[in-house]
Amino acid sequence: MPSIFSRFKKIMSGKDSDKKGEEQQFSIQPHPAKTNDPADLQPPQTGGLASNPNEQAFHARDPHVPSQQVMAGLEQPAVGVPPYLRRRELIECLQSREELQARQAELNK
Repeated sequence: MPSIFSRFKKIMSGKDSDKKGEEQQFSIQPHPAKTNDPADLQPPQTGGLASNPNEQAFHARDPHVPSQQVMAGLEQPAVGVPPYLRRRELIECLQSREELQARQAELNK
């Protein structure tokens, strides 16, 4: 018993043994347009900024703020502050060059 895929392949390839003498037939498919105007195929345009798809990004909702219960269930990050922020905060906190050198010596031990 041939599988459905092999029968489908025979039918689609035109190598079906039952229809060797028949010609291939083609038909014209209907066009979706009601008139000959290409503007009929375009979606309807509304007035104002809502019609511009580039402006629709500014109508997005506010960011999601999880509830306190969800926030309490989250684990704390392994590293509290990214390295670039720690470095910037360090530079802002230590005003003089001597303080920077002392901090550098402390970290390089």
